[in-house]
Amino acid sequence: MKFLSHSRHLVTAILLSLGSATSLAQQYDIKVVANVDNPAIKLDKVAVRNLFMGNASDVLLKPVSLPPETLTRAVFNTKIIGLTEARIQSYWSQMRFSGRSREPDQMSTVDELLSFVSSNKGTVAYVPADVEIPPHLTVVYSTDKL
Repeated sequence: MKFLSHSRHLVTAILLSLGSATSLAQQYDIKVVANVDNPAIKLDKVAVRNLFMGNASDVLLKPVSLPPETLTRAVFNTKIIGLTEARIQSYWSQMRFSGRSREPDQMSTVDELLSFVSSNKGTVAYVPADVEIPPHLTVVYSTDKL
């Protein structure tokens, strides 16, 4: 059963990355959560994109992501980053080769991601909008406000 669920998410992620399932991405919302001292902090889409793509940002947060085969990552890439997974992987290859930046660390599951962010001040991650967020984490951006 777990294999079927994983396979379904992989197929959906591939379709999203190819742009064939854009309507599904539009129906699937994402929250970006952070472990910060200031719960009033809010980010816009450009700031979130900059954080997760290793670009200069006014906010000093360490991004953590899900693996490429997850539906949540595919939706995040579509809605926030605006690039396919293949383009993102190519970008990170160039960044690593030039020594300029390193891609975010990856956690295998949403639960692992939330546990990591909960335990590490100054970290930020994206999760499906319907996931219950621990009260000590702050939602800094949400796609359902688009």
